[in-house]
Amino acid sequence: MSLRDLPSVDRLMQLEAVEGLVAAFGRSLTVEAVRESLKAAREAVRSGQVAPQPTELVSQTRARLETWLAPTLRPLINATGVIIHTNLGRAPLSQAARQAIQDVAAGYSSLEFDLPHGRRGNRDEHCEQLLLRLTGAEAALVVNNNAAAVLLALTGLARRKEVLVSRTQLIEIGGGFRIPDILKQSGAKLVEVGTTNRTHLRDYRSAISERTALILLAHHSNFKIIGFAAEPELAELVELGREHELPVLHDLGSGSLLDTRAYGLGAEPRVQDSVRAGAALTAFSGDKLLGGPQAGILVGERVLIGQLRRHPMARAVRADKLCLAALSATLLHYIREEAETHIPVWTMIAAAPADLSRRAQRWQARLGLGEVIEGRSTVGGGSLPEETLPTWLLSVDVPHPSELARRLRELDPPIIGRIADDRLVLDPRTVLPDEEEPLLAGLAAALEGPGGTAR
Repeated sequence: MSLRDLPSVDRLMQLEAVEGLVAAFGRSLTVEAVRESLKAAREAVRSGQVAPQPTELVSQTRARLETWLAPTLRPLINATGVIIHTNLGRAPLSQAARQAIQDVAAGYSSLEFDLPHGRRGNRDEHCEQLLLRLTGAEAALVVNNNAAAVLLALTGLARRKEVLVSRTQLIEIGGGFRIPDILKQSGAKLVEVGTTNRTHLRDYRSAISERTALILLAHHSNFKIIGFAAEPELAELVELGREHELPVLHDLGSGSLLDTRAYGLGAEPRVQDSVRAGAALTAFSGDKLLGGPQAGILVGERVLIGQLRRHPMARAVRADKLCLAALSATLLHYIREEAETHIPVWTMIAAAPADLSRRAQRWQARLGLGEVIEGRSTVGGGSLPEETLPTWLLSVDVPHPSELARRLRELDPPIIGRIADDRLVLDPRTVLPDEEEPLLAGLAAALEGPGGTAR
């Protein structure tokens, strides 16, 4: 077949199968895909290959259309054992939070409408009272993430002024969030105090000037300083700030409301402890240890929160109705003292090793392969660095574990495990109960491929 034997665009568009593509994908996009298929066919003929038949061209066109329109943001099964996995969407939401999103997304809502008085309302009210009840703060403000919360606080309170930060806290976390860069963007001047491993209260005291506007205490996030190291406690900085009428901004990051020590983990500072210690403002995330949607939350003194609420930047970083609905539902779990049983992050953290062992053994029995071994799960999300939890893993030994991992990623839903000691391992701690059947079916299907047979 020569080039002139290939059908034209118009001829292909008249085929009944292509008319079906038009109905499914729209005419303009289908025409573009047909042209791309014909272009590839002409290149194939020029290189000496056999030209595709019209039916094959239609199949190629459908494949192009499906590829072009395939969603890239997809639900998947996290079997890595990393609970707050930044790359996999961080905290999964509770059933109540998901339902709250669906309820307000389906139609109109009282986002900024005062129902009792029939007038314009304020979106901040939907979460504020819950946050005040949980933390003991005077006021609260919700924005779209914690980086925005810190940036808003620095911009609103310290622009063209100085902010004191310990050199031990000039951190960079995932996504390139760096304390020095955020300070520069806010228009505030960074004043470094102390050394990279030891900072004393006297370092802060000697750095205070008439231009100082704020003391920033930043959570170390995903690293630890060990050995010959020292930093002042929050309460000490608060007292120093009061002496000089300087507010302390405590960037907690992870936003835990529960005591992590009760679950065999190290101590993670809690939001209410920060408020109780006297921080003027405390900033934290909604989608880390809080276990809710992506959000940045500021709690603290009424005057300062009011100042930030009126700042022009507040509108640029405000949270939308879906975030506020999910966050409210998440906070209610804490109010009702049911976080451990209803919020997935805390259900996973609280999971008993014996229960995880039984789940892994059940997987092994269903598949008839693999080995159940001891392992460690990770909290993740910049929280509790180097802290792990005991777990049990299903270990699958195949000739090419990376190939099996690839096939698992290509499933619907994709399954994400991890490779350890040249084996693919799956951790039940981060697999939700209703994901077990898809996980087992997907793993069985992936093992049927070339090189997938377990040794």
